[in-house]
Amino acid sequence: MITSLSWLKHHLDTKANLNQVADRLTEIGLEVENIKSSNNNLDNFIVCKIIKSQKHPNADKLKLCDVDTGSGTLVKVVCGAQNARDGLFAVYAPPGAVIPKTNMKLKVAKIRGIESHGMLCSGYELNETSDKEGIIELNKKEKNIGDKYFKSTGEKTMDISITPNRPDCLGMRGIARDLASSGLGKLKKQPPIKINQKFKNPIKVSIKKEKNQGCGIFGSVYIKNVKNKESPDWLKKRIISLGLKPVSAIVDATNYVMFDLNRPLHAYDADKIDQEIIVRNSKKGESFEALDNKKYTLQNDMCAITDKSGVLGLGGIIGGTRSGTEFSTKNILLESAYFFPSPIRKTSKELNIDTDAKYRFERGIDPNSIKIGLDLGMCMILDMCGGEPSKFSIVGKVKDERKIITLEAEKFLKVIGFSITTAEIQKILSSLGCSLKISGKKIKVLPPTWRPDIKEDIDLIEELTRIKGYDKVPLINPEKENVKDTLNYKQKLFHFAQRSVASKGYTEAVTWSFTDSKTDTLFSDLNSQIKLSNPISSDLDILRSSLYSNLIISAKKNIHRNFEDLMLFETGPVFRGNKPGEQSTMIGAIKTGKYSRKNWIEKERDFDVFDMKNDALRTLIEIGIESSKIVVSNKTKKWYHPGRSGMLSLGSPNGPVLAYFGEIHPSIIKKLDLRTGNVLGFEIFLDNIPQPRKKIREEKPQFIVSDYQKVVRDFAFVIDEKYSSGEIISLVKKIDKNLIKDVKIFDVYQGDNITSGKKSIAFNVILEPKDKTLSEKDIDQVSNKIISTVQETTGASLRS
Repeated sequence: MITSLSWLKHHLDTKANLNQVADRLTEIGLEVENIKSSNNNLDNFIVCKIIKSQKHPNADKLKLCDVDTGSGTLVKVVCGAQNARDGLFAVYAPPGAVIPKTNMKLKVAKIRGIESHGMLCSGYELNETSDKEGIIELNKKEKNIGDKYFKSTGEKTMDISITPNRPDCLGMRGIARDLASSGLGKLKKQPPIKINQKFKNPIKVSIKKEKNQGCGIFGSVYIKNVKNKESPDWLKKRIISLGLKPVSAIVDATNYVMFDLNRPLHAYDADKIDQEIIVRNSKKGESFEALDNKKYTLQNDMCAITDKSGVLGLGGIIGGTRSGTEFSTKNILLESAYFFPSPIRKTSKELNIDTDAKYRFERGIDPNSIKIGLDLGMCMILDMCGGEPSKFSIVGKVKDERKIITLEAEKFLKVIGFSITTAEIQKILSSLGCSLKISGKKIKVLPPTWRPDIKEDIDLIEELTRIKGYDKVPLINPEKENVKDTLNYKQKLFHFAQRSVASKGYTEAVTWSFTDSKTDTLFSDLNSQIKLSNPISSDLDILRSSLYSNLIISAKKNIHRNFEDLMLFETGPVFRGNKPGEQSTMIGAIKTGKYSRKNWIEKERDFDVFDMKNDALRTLIEIGIESSKIVVSNKTKKWYHPGRSGMLSLGSPNGPVLAYFGEIHPSIIKKLDLRTGNVLGFEIFLDNIPQPRKKIREEKPQFIVSDYQKVVRDFAFVIDEKYSSGEIISLVKKIDKNLIKDVKIFDVYQGDNITSGKKSIAFNVILEPKDKTLSEKDIDQVSNKIISTVQETTGASLRS
């Protein structure tokens, strides 16, 4: 909403300057976005004279003009207008000027091989006429070369951002009312308008009673014997300050009333109306040519203003050329109507029309402003154009949907935090146009008809706070003492697991929870996939059941671009069903390529299954699982290589699954065309991680080094091949947790001299005493206990 201080002072008695007004508007919620010259950057357009016009050497329909702009140097301009000729006074736009119609910024450009410095403007390009063919022709007696074409009003304007709930502030009087209520001046009373209206309106107006009728009230006045002409300078200045172009006294008067009182009006050439005005729903296929020179084809149930010959315009949106006023117009019908917001919004959206009237009606116009608008509009037209007015004709009625609201001062204190007296409430709300009745501590409030946004007591509290001042709302510091942890255990686990995997050199990937069904089925145990009814892409058509799906797709894109050595991971949900509780949180990680490339320091080595096992184990230990409780077994899933993968479980091979790790099955690598020799990964099931007694980030226990000599003993057993190395290590460590420091496998053998179904497994046991040096007897006791435990538990025999 653009306004000027002089226009506001037409409604507001104040001594405040422009900056004070702008600051106060922002304080009461009407933010002033900028203050600028009312000319809207039109100072660049100047009067010029074409000294010489000749045919363009490289184009038949273009002319090359030497233009005098008053600078003392002739400017070369390429022009396509046929009326460009020697001696013509025209309007010149230099490089850097912005054309009002197209918002195009001019620059020096070559046109058919010859540079053009600016352009000669048509009335269409300057939003003055609809004529696109020729450039503007000026009377040399009225204009001097080098003069500015657009006259400056010499006044600055404010551009105010009006929120959708404040349609009343789309008029100068609404803004002035808010300023007066805030204490910055006094709202002037509108003088009564008394004009002798002798005869009855000769044009009958009717509103058809139809379903979805978009018009509630239609008011009109007939004015005969007018002499339409240019507006006086004061009105032209007001119209120009809004960024609009003056058209004629009648049209400018309707625009003035719209911006002054937030009351859109429309003037018809009464002699062009066929018998009567009928407001009805449109029929599909009806059309009319609008004032923007576009033809619109209507759909069913659009609010059409019609006569016996057809559509004259769209109610509340735009009029038609058939009934438009001209300088030759003798008799007019001035319309002031109320149109419902929803049909206006729907119609304008369907037809892609945006006008100042539509902008106001779709937000809500005061239904009681019909007569006020007619009074002011009629008065202005009579003053400028003469004529005789008929009596007002107002048809239709709108139901008053306002409700009386009960407000208590105590609630204001409770909601806002500071108190307000009943007298202050009465003063502020009355100044905003509300009707009040005080009964004890309760105040009965009836909002004004121009405030459709005030419906509850909380709306009144907002109005009081806004006018009283947001700066008076006390600042209350939040309580800083945390009674409970901000994050629960599962949330902490999620973030700590992320950092744990990232610290091992992995790069985190963040992908969709959707994935490609063809890829996901390779990593799924589900009987049926969870399909999306409206996927955003054909290759993101299901909810993922494994993190591997998107990680493998990301890896493939990198590998095909020669980034072969990858370490990627993701933490997120996977889905077993589409109902709550059928999701689980996991960590998925993959490695491709080589651990190290050939160089002078180390040999080339591929990533292998032991790298993945180590990363998975370290991550589980870091997030709180005791290493002694993690059991390794060769149980695995179908998407892993059966001989190069494993499972980590809690407590026993049949305990809760903590993780799977290993090499991705070669057939999957081939199917997905990964073009790499190896892809390995691990999956950790965060939902299966039990909450430890100690905190995840609890400090590590003190590192104690024994002062006594450690002892290493080697053992070799022939054992049933069903037992894994992990099971043997776990079994031996449990024999004496205080003495046995570590168990390491150094050989596994199946072949000659070993019975079928058996294998040889060799390991060393590190004994580290904490309170004495071990004697041979102590060592033998532990060794014998290890041998007997392994033999009794697994049926193994010592290998000779």
